[in-house]
Amino acid sequence: MKYALINGEKAVSTKGAKGFCPICSSELIAKCGEVNVNHWAHKGNRNCDSWWENETDWHRSWKDNFPIIWQEIVHSAESGEKHIADVKTETGWVLEFQHSYLKPTERRSRNAFYSKLVWIVDGNRRPTDKIQFEKVIKESPAIINNPPILRVLFPEECRLLKEWYDGNALVLFDFQEMKESNQSILWFLFPKIAATEAYISPFLRQKFIEMHRENKFDELVRNTILPICKELSTGLQNRSNNIGYGSQNRIFNFDRDMAIMRSKQRRFRF
Repeated sequence: MKYALINGEKAVSTKGAKGFCPICSSELIAKCGEVNVNHWAHKGNRNCDSWWENETDWHRSWKDNFPIIWQEIVHSAESGEKHIADVKTETGWVLEFQHSYLKPTERRSRNAFYSKLVWIVDGNRRPTDKIQFEKVIKESPAIINNPPILRVLFPEECRLLKEWYDGNALVLFDFQEMKESNQSILWFLFPKIAATEAYISPFLRQKFIEMHRENKFDELVRNTILPICKELSTGLQNRSNNIGYGSQNRIFNFDRDMAIMRSKQRRFRF
């Protein structure tokens, strides 16, 4: 972990330092070397949070976009179960930065544990993930132009989408190198709408960060993301009922509807 408690305050690891775990209060040892990023660890191989994973520079780069007071927050359930959230904002959104592969059972457990959860997934972990995703982008039709939303007809052909598209949490894929501009693009994966389709949309990295720092993400979800999900679901239902494409299918009138909505909520544009 990045922080331990020293005299009740968050502290980063320094060579020879000792701190205490924010969950179990046991002693932590500072690990400062040249291979892994500096971090705190329990003695031996023990870890009181089964969901914790070794961090990379990518994790740290993301965490550093947010105030220290939001980073590595202990989240408790009514059952007494505790886990450390990578970032938890003032409005209660938990941001989990996921680099390693996550078993579906654990992913579902985390989705249930955190009521307001956003996954940011490292798209550069496997060499083929970015190639597969770029292929999906080229082959997927844009069903809405503003904001651009692509309908992926065969998500199982992209391993990242296959692993993530069947959930209800919000997910963003990050394919950018750490040193690239904050104006780089994330790819937002809409919560599951269809069993055999996925819907994705580009999202400015800096806009995502600013909306959380300015406590505006709830408004984005309420005024933009949820209405889009409703329209996509309506369009899917129309297709399943054999309603023809064209002016009678509301999903293809969505540009007009969203133009009206965005004229009232322009500050929430993706």
